[in-house]
Amino acid sequence: MTFAGWALILGFTAILLLLTKPVGAWLFALYEGRRTPLHLVLGPVERGFYKLAGIDPDAEQSWRRYALHMLLFNFVLMAFTYAVLRLQGVLPGNPQGLAGLSPHLAFNTAVSFTTNTNWQSYGGESTMSNLSQMLGLTIHNFLSAATGIALAFALFRGFARRSTATIGNFWADATRVTLYLLLPACILYTLFLIASGVPQTMAGVVDVTTLEGAKQSLLLGPVASQEAIKMLGTNGGGFFNANSAHPFENPTALTNLVQMLSIFVVGFGLTWTFGKAVGNTRQGWAILSAMVILFLAGVTVTYWQEAAGNPVLHGLGVAGGNMEGKEVRFGIAASALFSVVTTAASCGAVNAMHDSFTALGGMIPLFNMQLGEVVIGGVGAGIYGFLLFAILAVFVAGLMVGRTPEYVGKKIEAREVKLAVLAIAVLPLMILGLAALSSVLEQGLAGPLNKGPHGFSEILYAFTSAVANNGSAFAGLTANTPYYNGLLGVAMWVGRFFIIVPMLAIAGSLASKKYVPESAGSFPTTGPLWVGLLVGIVLILGGLTFLPSLALGPIADHLAMIRGQLS
Repeated sequence: MTFAGWALILGFTAILLLLTKPVGAWLFALYEGRRTPLHLVLGPVERGFYKLAGIDPDAEQSWRRYALHMLLFNFVLMAFTYAVLRLQGVLPGNPQGLAGLSPHLAFNTAVSFTTNTNWQSYGGESTMSNLSQMLGLTIHNFLSAATGIALAFALFRGFARRSTATIGNFWADATRVTLYLLLPACILYTLFLIASGVPQTMAGVVDVTTLEGAKQSLLLGPVASQEAIKMLGTNGGGFFNANSAHPFENPTALTNLVQMLSIFVVGFGLTWTFGKAVGNTRQGWAILSAMVILFLAGVTVTYWQEAAGNPVLHGLGVAGGNMEGKEVRFGIAASALFSVVTTAASCGAVNAMHDSFTALGGMIPLFNMQLGEVVIGGVGAGIYGFLLFAILAVFVAGLMVGRTPEYVGKKIEAREVKLAVLAIAVLPLMILGLAALSSVLEQGLAGPLNKGPHGFSEILYAFTSAVANNGSAFAGLTANTPYYNGLLGVAMWVGRFFIIVPMLAIAGSLASKKYVPESAGSFPTTGPLWVGLLVGIVLILGGLTFLPSLALGPIADHLAMIRGQLS
């Protein structure tokens, strides 16, 4: 580990903390439906959309109606993308003449991008046409991100409102987030990436002569525009198979830093928005403090392990840290930081291959996802996932102080606790169940490249990534098969929507309750004790649930490494 590496990590965190309030304030304006400076230009577009679609943005919805509209919207988008991918071979915008995708790959990809997972069982530049990248995939990068933020707004209203049956309007929330946040931010972001050397063209292939005089064909396309929203919307699906390790997606150290910042910035801002919505910004800062503690702990372990390197290679006289699978232009610190950032959020973009990390270095990205990606989380998904853990934490606190638990002025009763447990239980049930199934079936065992603990880690990582809607992978797993494409597609859908529906039910239940003012017997939820309890609840639940599987995979792999075993 080096001073420069730690300066990068701490500087990165400091920049995000400085951006938290201004980004949160902009999000709060959208949450409340207030006018912004962009309304002068985009206001007519918003009103025109509502008129064309026959939507009344002022018509409030119950949690059931909000959930129904959200589910129908996403199902229709998934079906549309499936059709685009299957018909790719006969559609325009296909300069390479690529064929349509197989049914199982089209299903997996359509579900993947609908759920904000962006798992890719294919090589982007050799499988997807420009039209498929733009119309079939990039559109989801905007709309799945807007859906996540809209859902967070709905839960905020549940905590903030009193004695009401409504939690907002899904169409208005998603439209405002897209028009006044994601679209303008991505236009500026795209221009920055183009100026940094990222291609933005409708050309398919350019033939060049290398410095050695050889001929080479370079694949190009509308990369910068997809790169911008894939990061800001915590989507992660790359235009190229190598994702952000590819120089056309991530050419410089500056673009690498900006990409990491953009993955986290909305998640940081939403914590402040939550505090403002419930009338106490200290509530938001407390949640953010717990998130940052978990994030920095993960970065510390990953950076330490990657900088320490492999003792087997040290014994052979190869000194230094673990540079396998990493870009020289980024190095160990930036690669370790990126891996934790992308898995602490439901992004999944990578600038290094996680399968080549040391055993414990690769375990932290895996564990981040197993925590439900509440460390910072995806746009919207992170904060509403963390608030589910907060409900359990105040329930535990209520048991300790001997009174009905309360959180930000709302009593947390049996209904909310049961729904929170139901939502949180989806992850371990799906991850461990499907990983166990794939570890014994012939079709599942045909996927991993490696045998033993590392092969199990590849299977476990795939289903963890799918259920947690992350999309990154231990790339040793061959997943483009009917078995894995089908099962991972189901895992992604369940991991997204089987958490959202109970969460919206909690929002509706809380919104109907009266405000309960704090009293001398209330458990404080803004100080260090509360932050420590939050961190403890997240780690204990994650540790107790997933430690056995981690022991069979990365921990066993690490023990084999320190004993000098190569396989």
